[in-house]
Amino acid sequence: MNRVKNIFAEIPEQLPQELIEEMARGEQVRIERIVSKGHASSPGFWYDQEDDEWVILLAGEARLLFEDGDKLVSLRSGDHMLIPAHSRHRVIWTHPDQQTIWLAVWLRSQ
Repeated sequence: MNRVKNIFAEIPEQLPQELIEEMARGEQVRIERIVSKGHASSPGFWYDQEDDEWVILLAGEARLLFEDGDKLVSLRSGDHMLIPAHSRHRVIWTHPDQQTIWLAVWLRSQ
């Protein structure tokens, strides 16, 4: 039976670490809700993903740093972008006083 859920529901008030929840998965796609509050990538850590990632910020603010050219990208609520596979990047900042809610969609590269 299908059950309706709300993307903004069931988020703990305290987030000692990022909350990552898989919402759906198929052969070619994976969808996750990620909730940050002052979280960032560990020092020296870079994401280097096998799949393309489309991400939208549903709430909050974040800053990503891309290794290629040290490009800094600031995101606010409603902003979205496609991160191609193997684009090394890291989260350098999320708003410390409010929840930053991401919806991330990974698309298997062909």
